[in-house]
Amino acid sequence: MTSLRTPAEAAPTGHPAYSQTFPCEPETAEHGRRIVRIALGAWHLDGLTDPAELIISELIANAARHTPCRSIRLLVERPNPMRVGIGVVDKAPSLLPVLGRAGADAESGRGLVLIDALADRWGYTLLGSHRARGPWGKKTWAELKAAP
Repeated sequence: MTSLRTPAEAAPTGHPAYSQTFPCEPETAEHGRRIVRIALGAWHLDGLTDPAELIISELIANAARHTPCRSIRLLVERPNPMRVGIGVVDKAPSLLPVLGRAGADAESGRGLVLIDALADRWGYTLLGSHRARGPWGKKTWAELKAAP
């Protein structure tokens, strides 16, 4: 597992990306917001910081609340010059995110609704495959437009 003190660094080749593994706990959201700020600052996309920080916070909260995973991998990526991807990888492929409706008095259940409102698109990708065991994990992700 990566130390919490290890600085996030830009990928030297391919599409730019920041990626780091952390404990699967709500407190990791602080580190996620920091990684988002670093990445967006390096890419001169500071205008996306507020929605991106909210998205990474909600993705981390969902993983911490709804999966039994001990660690998660945080990702901030530029799949192309027009998009920024924000994601969380966990090892619980059978626990898929579902956009629900929280009641007016509910204290939780609005995270994916918030992501749906902020992101240009969002979803999940199952990772790995094995004929008998199936996927080993999933990436829950959201994308923001990086340019007009």
